[in-house]
Amino acid sequence: MEYNNVEKKERAKKKVEELKGFYIHLMVYVFVNIMISVVVATSLLYSGESFFEVLTNFGVFSTWLFWGIGVFFHALKVFSYSPFFNKEWEERQIQKYIEEDKQQSEKYR
Repeated sequence: MEYNNVEKKERAKKKVEELKGFYIHLMVYVFVNIMISVVVATSLLYSGESFFEVLTNFGVFSTWLFWGIGVFFHALKVFSYSPFFNKEWEERQIQKYIEEDKQQSEKYR
């Protein structure tokens, strides 16, 4: 009984650490991208581009997009959303390999 409680507590602690890591990643993503966008937009404005040209410039928002893809996948991992490699898939693969091993061992009997 005591072992089970310790195991549950360790799993919960790991989940909280993963969640904390995601929120730190998200905060850094927002703050750093704001700074990058302001610097790039300011430099473009000083170089003579109009405000509309700055807003439509891909370079201003490219880090948001590409880093955002990484944040998105980090969120999928932390919140345990995996449409392809979920628990059922893992169980099917485990059963598949168990059956293959069983067939291999019976082949030599």
